[in-house]
Amino acid sequence: MAATLSLRPGSVEDLPQVADVMIGARRAAHPAMPPLARPEVEVRRWVAAWDLTSVDLWVAEWDEEIVGFASATPTWLDHLYVAPHHAGTGVGSALLALVQAVRPEGVGLWVFETNLAARRFYARHGFAELRRTDGSGNEEREPDIELSWRP
Repeated sequence: MAATLSLRPGSVEDLPQVADVMIGARRAAHPAMPPLARPEVEVRRWVAAWDLTSVDLWVAEWDEEIVGFASATPTWLDHLYVAPHHAGTGVGSALLALVQAVRPEGVGLWVFETNLAARRFYARHGFAELRRTDGSGNEEREPDIELSWRP
């Protein structure tokens, strides 16, 4: 039987694998994305402490392995990451389509200015640039861009 991609709500039990995906994706995206601003152990603790009653978490699974995730508040897409070995396979597009479907009023996000692949990805999915900053408001202190999607 062929493997299939499935999307489902994430749970507290998924958070260690979610942290793995985030850390792996950030490492693989360097230098387009700056390295994580905090040590890996702190990132894992931070993800493990996410309050899933205040954010929506969706995970993408391929053969029961979490290969991507998205987390969002009612107005912001906080995170969308895909495991490096599944980049370019439609996982990110599937997760983003789900976020857009459950946020019919629209959603905003931040992307690093240097992350051209992510900027192209979001533009293909209807996001428009609202403003640019010098990065003084993010932990990495790297220039970023606020994007917005409104149907």
